[in-house]
Amino acid sequence: MAGKMICLLKGMKPTIAMVMVQIAWGGINVLYKLAKNDGMSMKIMIAYRMIFATASMLPLAFFLERKSRPRLTGRIFFLGFMLGMFGGSLTHNLYVESLVLTSATFAAAMTNLTPALTFIMAIILRMERLAIRSDGGKAKVLGTILSVGGAMIFTFYKGIGINIWPTNIHLLHHHHAMAAVSKHTSAKQALGAFLGVGSGVSIAIWMIIQAKLSKIYPPYSTTTLASVCASIQSVAYAMCTQGQEEWAAWKLGWDIRLLTVLYTGVIGSGLMAALMAWVARVRGPLFVSSFSPLLLVIVAIVGSVMLDELLHLGSILGAVFITVGLYSVLWGKSEEERMEAAQQPNALKGSKDSGLREVTVQA
Repeated sequence: MAGKMICLLKGMKPTIAMVMVQIAWGGINVLYKLAKNDGMSMKIMIAYRMIFATASMLPLAFFLERKSRPRLTGRIFFLGFMLGMFGGSLTHNLYVESLVLTSATFAAAMTNLTPALTFIMAIILRMERLAIRSDGGKAKVLGTILSVGGAMIFTFYKGIGINIWPTNIHLLHHHHAMAAVSKHTSAKQALGAFLGVGSGVSIAIWMIIQAKLSKIYPPYSTTTLASVCASIQSVAYAMCTQGQEEWAAWKLGWDIRLLTVLYTGVIGSGLMAALMAWVARVRGPLFVSSFSPLLLVIVAIVGSVMLDELLHLGSILGAVFITVGLYSVLWGKSEEERMEAAQQPNALKGSKDSGLREVTVQA
């Protein structure tokens, strides 16, 4: 009995790890909102996040992959630079601006568009085949349509307000009335939606580049290289756009700003990235992607309880469409992989039979 329990717990390690990742990322959305509410510049926050991510990943890459890491070539550095931009500086800056203009729940919902956007771009780049006649191909196309449709519902249809449960824990209470008037206008909601989709496109490009670089460079070193490049890009972008008169904005104290950059950098872009790399190695990237909708649920609950964010009928309907579309794309991909795996033994057997026939003829 004890042996079976131990085996069960070992088998659940990847699942427990991915649940921990999504919970940690849910906390990132809340801290983003709190840091912005405290007056922190989002550009400076992203710059600090990338710096702390680099500091946390560098020791892992140095000690764990010192012997297996190949020489850094110009091609590897270029891919790392692009990886840092599309997976770090550009993606996070677009995401936090979308978060500020809309809500934590909305920004989290946009991330679930990534598998559909990745599928579309992979087809354009001929890295993925459509195979519309197969069940897997139909599921991927249907899932893409549902995901895009859900994002449009989430963006353009509100419906009635739904308060899950009233609480007195409103961390943004002091600025709530002002934010409701100044930020959540229709024009800013539309801009936030556009930036959220842009963040999803950037993540999709990052995944395609990641697939190329991971074949020639180990994971921790890849993350470190991307974090270094993203740090340089984010700091340069923040310094150019903030202006020299705002150097005081870079100062960190013992407050919510320091907590945010430490948590998002060390935990979000450091330890959780390493944990995801381990899960992807053990169970594959498809397993990692299947937990994306859990982030939306966590952020919706936390945002409603702690940030006093009001959910709407359109938000719930859009989230359902995006989630169903996501799992449809994932199921289609897994079905294609299953069919390909089933065909390989048959092809191998056929080649062996033809080889035996040739030997017989020659004899």
